[in-house]
Amino acid sequence: MRAAPGIALFYGVCFWLMAVVLTLVFRNKPEYVMSIASGCLLVGPFLAMGLYDVSRRREAGEQPALGTSLTAWDRHIRSMGMLVLVLIVLELLWGRASLVVFAVFFNTGMPSTTGVLQAIFNPENIEFVLVYLMVGGIFALLVYSTAVVSIPMILDRDTDAISAALTSIRVMFANPVTMLWWGLLITLLIGIGLATWGLGLVVIGPLLGHASWHAYRGAVRWQEPPAAPAPATVA
Repeated sequence: MRAAPGIALFYGVCFWLMAVVLTLVFRNKPEYVMSIASGCLLVGPFLAMGLYDVSRRREAGEQPALGTSLTAWDRHIRSMGMLVLVLIVLELLWGRASLVVFAVFFNTGMPSTTGVLQAIFNPENIEFVLVYLMVGGIFALLVYSTAVVSIPMILDRDTDAISAALTSIRVMFANPVTMLWWGLLITLLIGIGLATWGLGLVVIGPLLGHASWHAYRGAVRWQEPPAAPAPATVA
């Protein structure tokens, strides 16, 4: 972030705008909060791909630039498109499941923003809170497991979406404690950013983007093919 502060600020403002949208939805259509939140979790990693590109270029000794970070995905459009499709399906299922939970527990109609807050903090609605968190947690785990390694892997190795997603899931289940701890840190930092009216995301967003690149580099080790032997010389 210190090496490319202008790029970090640009992406930080983008993350802040996502938080503003989430806040507006919560105030006006609270039943869609989980859907929009999952959409933000979906867009966030792809937005962070520009930050991955900055870290990758610095690691390779190259000079990063905002323009190249914004178009980092264009050479991997097919793989990224397929991965987007998979994550969008998960996001839509998550949103639908969220609406079903609301409909089951609030059969008299969707509550207002005040009603949602009262429902969450009302001890009589503990079943609703537990079911809502359980459903959200399952889909959050699916999205996280699929995307935590796959997006930087596509940028780094230009692999196909299915291989990248499977590798991401393998990393998740091969290192569950470490990866769940990393996911918890991400959640806590994003929560801090949202608690500061989203302004904290101006710093936390780029920080997590760069950190996620290094998390990928630390979690996945590639076996490079052996170098071809030098041709024999005839005396």
